[in-house]
Amino acid sequence: APGDQALIREVLETITCGQELDLRRFEAGEERPTSNIQHPTSTEGVLRSLRTMEELDDYTYRVAGCVGEFWTRTCDAHLFSSQGWHVAGQLRDGIRFGKGLQLVNILRDLPKDLRSGRCYLPSSELKELGLEPASLINSTIYPRLRPLYDQYLSRAESHLEAGWNYVQGIPNGGRRVKFGCALPILIGFRTIALLRRGNPLDASRRIKVNRAFVRGALWRSFFAVWGLGDWNRLKTWAREGA
Repeated sequence: APGDQALIREVLETITCGQELDLRRFEAGEERPTSNIQHPTSTEGVLRSLRTMEELDDYTYRVAGCVGEFWTRTCDAHLFSSQGWHVAGQLRDGIRFGKGLQLVNILRDLPKDLRSGRCYLPSSELKELGLEPASLINSTIYPRLRPLYDQYLSRAESHLEAGWNYVQGIPNGGRRVKFGCALPILIGFRTIALLRRGNPLDASRRIKVNRAFVRGALWRSFFAVWGLGDWNRLKTWAREGA
């Protein structure tokens, strides 16, 4: 239908624009040899970063937040418009839902991105800590980075809380939609918990949830969707790592 076509064109244009910005910002980046991991200065002139928090927020919207917006408008058009679906609030939370997932990916994949010439942590905020993007290749400086990194973890967690509100705002008739939205948020919450406990700059120890957690999240979400589990306990289980 024409309305669906317009929504699809809009979201594709936004995503493509975000990807183009990414390519322009990091076009000089290249893969780092592992022998240079302990020598950050060897990346000088190649490793590039975003400059400000506003650029990071804009990037997370363009590549992920806009998807939450598109998903919400599509659900409003085809599923929930007559079922007490509060579209304005869901649009706000849907955008934050997408931003939160993307920010978790950025924080988790920081070592890999650095070795590909990309730093998504803004250089202006690193500078306030006496750091530059190339410094982050050396994992031993994490204690200096941690105050800023924890702020971004908290920002991601706050976005995912909005995503959890989004799940709760889905009408009961949308069980499959609830299930599909809950699972990535639970994985995001657990990933944040793991990142808080580890050294996310250590490329030799990639932080990610295990398959046992994913299986548990699948089953627990399924039971919650059908009213056989408590949503709040499910969120606590994912966040606290219990």
